[in-house]
Amino acid sequence: MTRLITLPAIALLLMACQPEETAVEDTCGAEGYAALIGTAASDHDFTDPDRPHRIILPNSAVTMDYRADRLNVDLDEAGQITRFWCG
Repeated sequence: MTRLITLPAIALLLMACQPEETAVEDTCGAEGYAALIGTAASDHDFTDPDRPHRIILPNSAVTMDYRADRLNVDLDEAGQITRFWCG
């Protein structure tokens, strides 16, 4: 007699195979900008000669290259900052 594996059982097995999440190192200083979330990006200057940055608009294409020192600034449709992250 064959046993059928149910979908929830498969999902649990797949979740068990996922690697544990590790803490992401703040290599670009993103945590220092957290207080600016919800404000207009146009009110701030993110340029720094020692750190690259990019402003990411909604639905815009971005390269997938990873640069630990790069500050990424995500904006919403109104130009408000929604997130800072390194990469």
